[in-house]
Amino acid sequence: MIVGIIGGGAAGMTAALAAAEYSDCSVVLMERQARLGRKLSATGNGRCNLSNIHASEGGYHSDQPDFHEYALKQFPPARTLDWFSDLGLYTVTEPSGKVYPYSDQANSVVDILRFALDRDNIEVLTDFEVVKVKKADGRFTVSSQRETVQCDKLIVACGGLAGTKLGGTMSGYKLLRSFGHKCTKLRPALVQVKTGWRGIAALKGVRANCRAAITCDGVLHRESVGEIQFTELGLSGPVIYEISRDTCHGGGSWECTMDFLPDLSYDDLLAKLLRRRAGALTAEDLFTGILHNRLGRVLVKEADIRNMTPIRELRDEQIREAAGYAKHFILPLTEPLGMDAAQVTAGGIVTHEFEPTTMESKLVPGLYACGEVLDVDGDCGGYNLQWAWSSGRLAGTSAGKETI
Repeated sequence: MIVGIIGGGAAGMTAALAAAEYSDCSVVLMERQARLGRKLSATGNGRCNLSNIHASEGGYHSDQPDFHEYALKQFPPARTLDWFSDLGLYTVTEPSGKVYPYSDQANSVVDILRFALDRDNIEVLTDFEVVKVKKADGRFTVSSQRETVQCDKLIVACGGLAGTKLGGTMSGYKLLRSFGHKCTKLRPALVQVKTGWRGIAALKGVRANCRAAITCDGVLHRESVGEIQFTELGLSGPVIYEISRDTCHGGGSWECTMDFLPDLSYDDLLAKLLRRRAGALTAEDLFTGILHNRLGRVLVKEADIRNMTPIRELRDEQIREAAGYAKHFILPLTEPLGMDAAQVTAGGIVTHEFEPTTMESKLVPGLYACGEVLDVDGDCGGYNLQWAWSSGRLAGTSAGKETI
């Protein structure tokens, strides 16, 4: 039996290795780019946050909220890490639950998978841009401009539209639509968010720990605690990625409220700032030693305080206002950056049309899908790659073990 797999990313490589565990199964892995795992090489700023030990507990989004559960139960983070260990990858788990390769290099993950694919019953075809797929007489024919592959089972693991510069594509959606499957609206997720605040350029590159809450028309959308990064256009960093899903969609007035000192009460902060009157510092140093210097100066400016004013000359209400900005700084949000900047695609092929226990299409026997092409996306912190490993493993195992 021949299992064809379209897409050589995380889900596709995992599916290939799972199907190849069956001795009577030959696998053909087709990748449109010149090498496997290009997007995987760039994940986590090149570090590759490959899983999260809490992924089995939830953190996934879909129009069918429980679709991911079976795949995650069959191949949870613990089994995934054992599998990677058997392949030769050494990993480290951070207190937050995020898992990285010990080398801190995403290429370590890609290389381990690439080496594992070097086996007799797996054929890897790169630069294979699929132009047509059809099914006739119980078999699939997959054609590129140069060659044709015939297979008994076909797994679509093309990934999503996010990260178009690294290989994000519409091809998986189009392919599955050609077989009658429907697709939800596609949206960028785990992405920077733009602000309309004109002062953002002064904070470009500044990183700060904070509690961030996104609201729409005053109603809380999502909130998180951790690192935030200011960019020339708006807000980025893990905290924003976690709470960016669906931000600025559907109209309304969106805002991000940040507490830059979530572990310090307003009263304690105010007391610290008031004590600085005893020294000879100027207002630009009001937050020195407490916050990033540039951030502190911006907060002072927002409180309408001149930077060179001696702190001892500041009125109580001026210091209270500056402390208030540190604990409650509000930025208007306009829109997320596009798919080029997004790490993950929200939305995808409708999951109700696939069996969650096998990943097989309910419309076309022998057709499977896994990974980001489906309407499943996870929170920031390794959840999306865990979905790729788990769904890829399930699709490959299901396709490989089924007899013709």
